[in-house]
Amino acid sequence: MGPILGVTLKGIEAVPIDIEVEITGGLFVISVVGLPDAAVREARERVRAALRSNGIQLRGRIALNLAPADLPKVGSLLDLPMAVGLAMESGAVRVGETALFLGELAMDGRLRTTKGAVPAALLARKMGIPLFLPPGNAGEVALVKGVKAFAPPDLGSLLAHLRGESRVPPVTGSGSETEDAAVEPDLADIKGQAAAKRALEIAAAGHHNILLVGSPGSGKTLLARALRGILPPLSDEERLETLLVKSTLGIPAKPDRTRPYRVVHHTASAIALCGGGTTLRPGEISLAHRGVLFLDEFPEFHRDLLEALRQPLEDGIITVSRASGSVTYPARVLLVCACNPCPCGYWGDPVEPCRCSAHTLEKYRNRLSGPILDRIDLHVSVPRLTPEELVCLEGRQGPSSREIREKVTAARKIQQERWKAHGFGCNAEVPERLVRSGLCLSRKVRPFLAEAVRGLRISGRGISRVLKVARTIADLRGDLEVSVEDVCEALAYRGGGESR
Repeated sequence: MGPILGVTLKGIEAVPIDIEVEITGGLFVISVVGLPDAAVREARERVRAALRSNGIQLRGRIALNLAPADLPKVGSLLDLPMAVGLAMESGAVRVGETALFLGELAMDGRLRTTKGAVPAALLARKMGIPLFLPPGNAGEVALVKGVKAFAPPDLGSLLAHLRGESRVPPVTGSGSETEDAAVEPDLADIKGQAAAKRALEIAAAGHHNILLVGSPGSGKTLLARALRGILPPLSDEERLETLLVKSTLGIPAKPDRTRPYRVVHHTASAIALCGGGTTLRPGEISLAHRGVLFLDEFPEFHRDLLEALRQPLEDGIITVSRASGSVTYPARVLLVCACNPCPCGYWGDPVEPCRCSAHTLEKYRNRLSGPILDRIDLHVSVPRLTPEELVCLEGRQGPSSREIREKVTAARKIQQERWKAHGFGCNAEVPERLVRSGLCLSRKVRPFLAEAVRGLRISGRGISRVLKVARTIADLRGDLEVSVEDVCEALAYRGGGESR
């Protein structure tokens, strides 16, 4: 490869692009080859104007080759390396060591913020070369440890740095991280719903998917929003994974460790949720990686869209394949679903009678398939609050989110120590081969579970998920063994097995 490298994105991976320039005599023309898209071809005018504003006049027939030639080049990421390549070939600057350049150019030479900075930083760190990028991307690159990056404000400052006339200070990570902001609402401010709060604590501790079922106004959405406040902070590795997805889309990264929380409307398309399109963009499930994906009005989603969630919920990744190529995105999410028990919303409500016929009720429940329900570990009923709970004016309703978060973090640390030799971080990620051998079940659990399964219609996957939830309940107490009481509580969250 030559001394000037750019990048293009393939999924969340940055691929190095070698910039080759040839200038010969003749009438002025700039040709860009190497499968450029419209944005890359239009870069010719931006690059020419930016160089002219810095005193570099281009003449003759100019050919720009973006190698490898069979890889499509997308977006405005290659503006800066193309400009540096032309400046070097014109004799205006000399690039000694190989470096990676990233950025979109304004007509006057300013560097505009672009997407792909974090993947480019990881590539530069892997190759052991410096990275030059716009100042607007310096904050997110500062979160990547071990990369040597520079953020010149414009093309003129970069060219002066390469000539040795002045120095651009390196990007540093000091002071780039802030304290995690308090997440609202606090669980202590939510009235009643002690059973649902307990289920949220278990879901957060073991990263278990949860379904909240209740009548309108019972607090399902409020509970789902409060879940993010009890999740442990992102680790260094997890934060880098979330940064990769955001940087691929050009979404600004916050310098804290709060986990992602994405809400998807039931009118969303499969591409919006799972990813895809002409440029193979990541979807909402990837943006919620290592965080919460909230689907309100769960049965109102299209059936094919819900079925598309089955594989990523099981594997933690999603592969998007189109005619233009195939990419794999991370999709390790904590799925939170909320729905009413029937179309009118009042089936089983002690106050408001249900107006749905048996046929309507059956049709509504059949919108959710058994396989997708089988992948949800906790099925929780959220009943209507009593009049006494509604008029309660006390400030606290149980432990606060901060107190529960400390318990959840302690339980996560226990799980990380247990599974770190196998490469897993929480109980929900553990595969089938480790469920029965690594959960430390007490002697009474197996005969009790065998007897319980005879009366409940639970699949093999359902039994494994019950054991994982029971293991999380034991971790919250700090117990080494999973007891019968833990399994009983975990079985209660399967809804008695009627939908499995």
